[in-house]
Formats: sequence, C-alpha cells, structure tokens
Amino acid sequence: MNYWRLSGFYLFYFASLGALVPYWSLYLKSLGFSIADIGELIAILMATKIVAPNIWGWIADHTGERMLIVRIASLLAAIAFAGVFAGSNYWWLAAVMMLFSFFWNASLPQFEATTMNHLGRDTWRYSSIRLWGSVGFIITAAGLGPLLDSYGAGVLPAVVMVLFVAIWINSLTVPESAAGHLPLDQEPLRKVLGRPLVVSLLCVCFLVQASHGPYYTFFTLYLEDFGYSRSLIGQLWGLGVIAEIGVFLLMPRLLPRFGARRLLLVAVGLTALRWLLIALFAAWVPVILFAQTLHAASFGLYHAVVIYMIHALFTGVHQGRGQALYSSLSFGAGGAAGSLVSGYLWTGINPEAMFLLAAVISLCALVIVYRGIKGDI
Repeated sequence: MNYWRLSGFYLFYFASLGALVPYWSLYLKSLGFSIADIGELIAILMATKIVAPNIWGWIADHTGERMLIVRIASLLAAIAFAGVFAGSNYWWLAAVMMLFSFFWNASLPQFEATTMNHLGRDTWRYSSIRLWGSVGFIITAAGLGPLLDSYGAGVLPAVVMVLFVAIWINSLTVPESAAGHLPLDQEPLRKVLGRPLVVSLLCVCFLVQASHGPYYTFFTLYLEDFGYSRSLIGQLWGLGVIAEIGVFLLMPRLLPRFGARRLLLVAVGLTALRWLLIALFAAWVPVILFAQTLHAASFGLYHAVVIYMIHALFTGVHQGRGQALYSSLSFGAGGAAGSLVSGYLWTGINPEAMFLLAAVISLCALVIVYRGIKGDI
C-alpha cells in the first residue's frame, strides 16, 4: 500500500512540474512580459529552493515528523498559488511565485528522505517508485500542448491549481511511519560538509543544474522560434521523460554493475553533448529528437545516482538536510543562476549562446567528477 501512496505523491508533484516547466514561460509571454522579465520570474521559482528546503529540512530533522512538514508545505503552496488569479503585473506575480514556491520546493526533499528511509536497505527500489513522477510529467507535458494550442496559455494556472490540490490530498495518505526512526548518534554536519568528496559532489550538482537553466526556462520558446508547434514541443518534452523512465527501470541493474562514479561520468558527459546539439542543430527535427532522448542521462541517470550518493553520505538525522542541500544548491542556486543568465544571453547575444554556455558548464562539471570523486560510495 505504501508503494502506491509514495508513487502517487511523485505522480502529482511532477505532473505539476510538467505543467510549469515547459509552459510557465509561455504563460508569462502571453501576459506581455519580455524575455528578460521571464528569465527573472523563473529564477524566483528556482531561487526559493536555496532557502526553503534547508529551513524545512532543519525542522524535519529536529522534529522527526517529515510527513507533517510535507502536508503543511503542500497545503500552503496550493493556497499561495491561488494568488495568480488575483493579478498579473510583474511585482504581484513575483511575490506570488516567491511565496508558493517557498512551500512547494520545501516538500520534495523531505519526501525523498521519507522514501529512502522507508526502503531501508532496498534503496535500489527508489527508481521504481520515482518513475511515477516521470509518468506524471509526461501526461501534463504532452497533454497540455494541444490544450494550449486550442484554448491558449490562459488555462494553465487552473490546471496547476488542480494539481497542487492533488499533491496535498495525496500527502494525507502517506503515514508518518513511512519516514522511519532515525538514529541520533551521528557525526556533526559540518564534518560531513568538510569532506572533499561531499564538496565535489555538491559543486557538480550546482553546475549540472545551472546548465539546465536554458532548457527548463526557454526550451519551449526557443523551439517556437524555429517553427515548432506547441503540440510537437509538448511531445518532445514527453519524449525526454519517457527516456528518463527507461533509465529508472534499468537503475537496479546499472548501479551495482557499473558503480556510482562511472555512471555519473557518463551522465554529465552526455549532458554536455545534449546542450551542444540543441545549440547547433535546433532546426533539424531528427537531431532534436535524439537530443531529447539524452534526457535519460542528463536527468534520469544523473538524478538517480546523486540521490543514491546523497543518501549514502548524509546518514541518520542528516538525511533531511542532505536532500535539502542537494535541492537548494542544484535546483535552487544552480537553476536560478542558469535561468537568470539565460535570459540575458538570449537578449544580449542570441538564443543559441544559452545552450553553448550550458555545454561548457557541463564540461566543467565533468572535470570535477573525474578529479574530485574517486572510488564508489
């Protein structure tokens, strides 16, 4: 029963991500915002991940009530998001996006820790639960394209609102006992953070997610400029996540056979290739199709390996803050930096420059993996 409850949360959470990531920039464009404005507003969504996961992670680690934190955060995210229906000027939307994302971004790291603790020694089963998040992303990313073609981007906030409510309802079904009981005799967190291996891994997380900034913020608008329809763009987003699901299904075999370090090297290397292809061959549909299958590496393989490594490095009472640090430094600081710089590169140079820089950033991350992460965890 807990398998389906845990999977259900991922389903609805990433379904909301599948609505926001591909299409929120499109919605903001329909309101008349410039490319630079859109980059700044999307950066707010990412920037709250720098602070929110760590605050809620500290509370969860000290109270031990992770699911209570998830339920409260999910409810407050839905309530705060309702503010988008009350106004559409820049500063109002900036405030609303900052508030709802502060709560929305707080719930996932604690739920990840809950899932890993529930699995115990069977952490290899994580990917079979997490893949339902990918299913949710596909449903909304591919399904919303034709809907927006027919009715316009104005329907998007209502769809996201429904999904936020579904996240909260599902969180009520997951018992607190799923999070398990954590031992208290752990080394201080500062010692964990001082390990060169941990420092290298967190640097890699920041850089890889920064390289995703152009993709998550402007990929839809980027392809529209090359004549792609919204329906086809939605299907391309869905293709990427289908490839991601394939990797999640294979992870129980890949991780024991090849080890975390080798898989991380492959993931980051293919990430650089993906951005290079999108920068240079966006007009060629077959190349973009292939580039989207590389989402299996740039997110699926990368995320599954990093979640495993974070869980192994941050043990006991530090698990909540370990997942929070991963979220805040990668999806938060990295994502915000990538989104912000991408908007300025688009307007200051050209759209292709965004993805060329993303490829360079990924190569820097590859060097850190090769030199800074030695052996397997």
